[in-house]
Amino acid sequence: MRAIILVAGAGKKLRPHTNTQPKPLIPVAGKPILGHIIDTLLAVNLRNMIFVIGYMGEKIKTYVEENYSSQLEAQFVEQEPRLGTAHAIWLCKPHLQDSPSLILLGDTIIDADWSHILEEKESVLAVQTVEDPRKFGVAITDENGYITNLVEKPSIPKSNLALVGLYKINETQELLAAAQEIIEAKQKTHNEYQLTDVLMKMTQKGIRLKAYKVTNWFDCGKKDMLLETNRILLSRKGMTPLPQFENTVIIPPVCIAPGCEIKNSIIGPYVAIAENAKIYNSILQNTILGAYATLDSIVLNHSIIGNDSSVIGRSHAINIGDNTEIDFNA
Repeated sequence: MRAIILVAGAGKKLRPHTNTQPKPLIPVAGKPILGHIIDTLLAVNLRNMIFVIGYMGEKIKTYVEENYSSQLEAQFVEQEPRLGTAHAIWLCKPHLQDSPSLILLGDTIIDADWSHILEEKESVLAVQTVEDPRKFGVAITDENGYITNLVEKPSIPKSNLALVGLYKINETQELLAAAQEIIEAKQKTHNEYQLTDVLMKMTQKGIRLKAYKVTNWFDCGKKDMLLETNRILLSRKGMTPLPQFENTVIIPPVCIAPGCEIKNSIIGPYVAIAENAKIYNSILQNTILGAYATLDSIVLNHSIIGNDSSVIGRSHAINIGDNTEIDFNA
């Protein structure tokens, strides 16, 4: 089995962070989004991976090669121009045989029984119930859980089952053939060739696709969801031993990478700090701080600070007695 990881998009909803960094490399809970995805696949012994790259693709290639070269067999396919998910899959044709394919979106972290999905005899589309299905590909199923209809971002949804960006397809050659049909017919939805339309075409040809409800699904394409994912993943990791920092209080869970310098600060909860950051006289909670960033005299909550950034505020002297509560959320 080969995993196809789609990481070509520009990540416009995460700007300004994606102005200088591809979305899959944005950190969450101490690791790039893509790192969480790769580690999940390695944990179920899936080592053959194809990365469809585009926007800042060289950075993604460098990250994979520098961190995983000895653990996986990686191939890189460049998608230019970027014409949609179906087009991305079709470009992988030279690297795919008759074996099953696992397709994942590179900005999505999924909790699921991965072994069950990989061992499932039939093709599987991962789904989750959502409040507003209009933002997603939507699946309609019969009473046995098989897909009867698929629609990409419908204006009037007939189901609240969203496709979450995980597809295990046994019929790889049929998948490629359907993608080619879509492209040759110039059948676009929302101005792109959609994988949703390819899968619907496969269903119309009698190929059975089964819906599989995942446990949790973290779509990291927006700031709020990225911070929520950071909070949840840090809570799961628990507290690992950290070095002592001068006159600093650590409130777990937090993740602090090596090489950081922190003084006179309160860190946590739910803070992830990348390598070589410097923090002085500051209070941070629910925040992601990039590598080589510098903070001085700042109070941050619900914030993302990119790599190599510098934020300097005003110093304040505080004299607080016992049994005092300070709320900086206001």
